[in-house]
Amino acid sequence: MESQIDWHSARALLEWQVELGATEAILDAPVDRFALEAAAPKPAAAKTAAAQSAPRPIPHQDPVQIAKQVAEAANSLDTLKAALASFEHCELKRGARNLVFSDGSHKARVMIVGEAPGRDEDQQGKPFVGRAGQLLDKMLAAIGLDRHAKAVENAAYITNVVPWRPPQNREPSPEEIAMLTPFLLQHIALVKPTVVVAMGNISCQALLGKRGISKLRGQLQKSCDIDVIPMFHPAYLLRNPSAKKLAWADLLMLKAKLSVS
Repeated sequence: MESQIDWHSARALLEWQVELGATEAILDAPVDRFALEAAAPKPAAAKTAAAQSAPRPIPHQDPVQIAKQVAEAANSLDTLKAALASFEHCELKRGARNLVFSDGSHKARVMIVGEAPGRDEDQQGKPFVGRAGQLLDKMLAAIGLDRHAKAVENAAYITNVVPWRPPQNREPSPEEIAMLTPFLLQHIALVKPTVVVAMGNISCQALLGKRGISKLRGQLQKSCDIDVIPMFHPAYLLRNPSAKKLAWADLLMLKAKLSVS
């Protein structure tokens, strides 16, 4: 039934009720809305539409498995470097200036594996160019090796487990090491060195699956059917000069290994 009250009168009446303190519109007869909601059937089509429109959960992606697939697909050093450059699962990439891939001749019989770039390496995009790198060059020169040598028998090839500088030169996390190890292993497989020198605990963790450089050094190890010589990192030797005597013994082991290979 249409109301006999005009619009202006209805508005004036409503404003008067609001001034009296009315806050709700109440019907003449009570309505149990809980009963109405329970009794109201829900359309089956609405359920189906809601189920179809619900977003599907994104499957978890294991960055280590992704890294393994990407690395193993690289069939050259250039494609491996490009794969690393486009790898988006390692946050270290966000804060680094450069990808530090390698230095030296890839035909060398010796492959040096360091830990991670520092400030100087990040700026220049090459491994071992700071104080530790200068000491490494002297160590290699002592047994007739040089990263810049043209002759294969005197050449050395250098890389790191981690190609990007960690913030504040912190130690790479186990997760970061795990996701970057597949790239290192493929790097070694492509270079095919006679012997790999694992410098420091992080290199030993990536290549040998364990740490404890003080106990591992002095013994010939194996990784992926390649001889590995664990050795103190040059940065450690700068902090602990007394350990240079042990490092010299490891260098002589490397020289002896190359002489019979």
